Parts: sequence; structure tokens; C-alpha cells
Amino acid sequence: MGAAGFRATPGVLIVPLEHEFGWNRAIISVAVFINLLLFGLTGPFAAALMNRFGVRSVTVGALVTVASGALLTTVMTAPWQLYLLWGVVVGLGTGCMASVLAATVASRWFVQRRGLVLGALTAAGATGQLIFLPFLGWLAQNRGWRSAAITVGVSALAVVPVVALFLRNRPADLGLRAYGATEADSGPLAVGNPIGNAFRGLGIGVRSRDFWLLAGSFFICGASTNGLIGTHLIPASMDHGMAEVTAASLLALVGIFDVIGTIVSGVLTDRFDSRWLLFWYYGLRGLSLLFLPYAFGTAYFGLILFIVFYGLDWVATVPPTVQLARKLFGQQNFTIVYGWIFAAHQLGAASIAFAAGAVRTFFGDYQLAFMSSGLLCLIAAGLVLRIVRTRRTEGPGLPAPAEAPAYS
Repeated sequence: MGAAGFRATPGVLIVPLEHEFGWNRAIISVAVFINLLLFGLTGPFAAALMNRFGVRSVTVGALVTVASGALLTTVMTAPWQLYLLWGVVVGLGTGCMASVLAATVASRWFVQRRGLVLGALTAAGATGQLIFLPFLGWLAQNRGWRSAAITVGVSALAVVPVVALFLRNRPADLGLRAYGATEADSGPLAVGNPIGNAFRGLGIGVRSRDFWLLAGSFFICGASTNGLIGTHLIPASMDHGMAEVTAASLLALVGIFDVIGTIVSGVLTDRFDSRWLLFWYYGLRGLSLLFLPYAFGTAYFGLILFIVFYGLDWVATVPPTVQLARKLFGQQNFTIVYGWIFAAHQLGAASIAFAAGAVRTFFGDYQLAFMSSGLLCLIAAGLVLRIVRTRRTEGPGLPAPAEAPAYS
């Protein structure tokens, strides 16, 4: 919840920064590009760090990093400071609490109902967006953008004691088994250099055609969600005369429907072929984005229709993508390999965040960005059907202690 809310905050800051500093959207979008890129590239290294030092330590460090970056932005005066603080520092912090964290927790704590749990944890991102964005939009409009940045920093710090006291690394820390497991996972944390382990995970992935198909489709997923809609729907709505609070509320409304859609996607992932689920998700998302430029011309009816249709599909792709990665690369390797697939997601998000800002600067509207993203989604729908059906053998894994248990 926190990571999604913190990461989505630049969407409510674009117009206020434009007004105060005179920076155009192409300049500001560079910071969003860096933020989204590091949000993804941090994933495989965060997974390796969690395997080596534990989930709790990594999450506490991430929250402190986010708070530091957000609070320091209140004294910035130049674009390079925005790039460093909101781009690099906040990007690194939120990246450690992104989709890889959900995949790690679901993998360690659940054997049965893993898809449902992934859906619930992924939907928490939409909930964070729902909780934070309308209030942050109100602060930016009525109290100034610095109030919104301070709120993000204080919120991140407030979660630190909760994480430090209650978050655990494995069920064995509480004398439990993973839900549905027949034996306890009592093995210690992984050994080896976390950076080296992250790159070894990349080596496992790049030798597989299915890795490239998953990474390519997830690149398009990022380009059609938080990179485009998550960053630019608010300023695009304001271009059509909408107040910032109303525009932020529309994006939060996407989060409401996404909670429903993603949890349902998790249930479906436990029961159906993930490839066909992804085919429908990408295809329907592409159609909704092709409709969006026309929705702005129909007052609120068209936008509400887009938000309901698109919102149900916002991050519904995550549970089946994680499930495919686990089946293809095995329990021991998949969190880090999935981290690299998620990095591709954020590379797509970062690319379109900058590109859409540049399109708006040079052409005066976002229509080309929305239409291009919709067409890419239709391409992704075809890519996912080329992924193999059968599970592969476990193969060589990353370094782990000799007494670590084997997984089926």
C-alpha cells in the first residue's frame, strides 16, 4: 500500500511544479522516468537482499529511504535535485517494496491459495493509490505541493515501527508451516553475495525464450499502467478543465475497481491457464486505452466507463505472470528471475512516462500516447500465448545453504 501511494505521488505534483518553477512536463517527466526505472531495476536486487538478510530488514531500510527522499524534495530548487531525490532516492526505496516483495511473501508463506494471496497483495497497491491520491491532490491544490511531499515522508516513517515489530521473514520464525505445506521450511537464509545472486538469476532467465516473452509483455504492461495512466491521467484530465482533486479522485477510483479485479484474477490464476488469462487482460486493456481519447469528449460518462473497464484490469496481470514465472523457473529461482521480469515492466513504465510527457509538450495533448499504448497491449495479448504450457525442471539454482529444504 505504501509503495504504490508513494510512487504514484508525482502524478499530483506535475502541474504544481510546472506552475512554481516553470519546468515543462518533459523536464518533470525525466524524474518520473528515473523513479519508475529504478522502481523496477531495484526488484531483483531487493529479492536477493531479502533472501540474504530477510524481508524485515530490507523493508525498514526502504521506508527510511523513501522518507528521506520525499522530505528533502521540499527544499529543492533545480531539476537535477528533483531527479536525484524523487527519481533516484524514492525510486530505490519504493522498488524494495514493490511486486517482488509480494511474490516473496506469497512464495514463502503459502503453498495453497498462492494466486489468491498474490492477488490480494497486488491489490494492496491499488488500495494505497486509493488512500493517498485524493488527499495528496487536495493538499497540493490547497496547501501546496510541499505539504504532499511532507505527508509522504511522515507516512513512510510511521510504518517503520509496525514493520520492525511485526513483520517476519518466514513461517518458521513463528513455529509455523506455510499454508498448505506438508513440512516446515526451517532452512536459513540464502548465502552468497546478493548482487552476484541477482545477476546469476538474470543469467538463468535470459537463456529462456519464455523469459523474453514474459519480460516483453510485462514491459507493455508497465507502459500501459503506472507509466502512462498512473503518471499522466491527472494532468490529462486537468487539460480538459477538471480540478486536480477531481482528477486525483478519478485515478483513485481506478484503484477501487482494481482491488476487485486483481483479487478475482488471483482466484482465476489458481484455476485456469495463466496464458489465456493474460491474453484477455491485455486485449481488453488495449481496447479501453484506444477508447480513452474519445472518453474525454463525453463529459463524465465516458471517463467513468473507461475507469470501470480499465480499473478491473489495472494490475490483474500480476498474479498470472508470477505464477508462470514460478512454474517456468522453479521455486528456488523464481523470485529473483521475476524481479528481472518486473524490471522490464518498470522499464516500459519509465519509457512511456517520459515519452507521454514529451508528446504532451510537443503536440499539446496525450492522444498519440494513449493510442500507441493501446496498440501495444494488443501485441502483448499475442506474445503471451507463445509461452510454453509445461513446467520446466528446477535446474541449477542460486547459492543456498546445504540444509535448505527442497521444494516440489
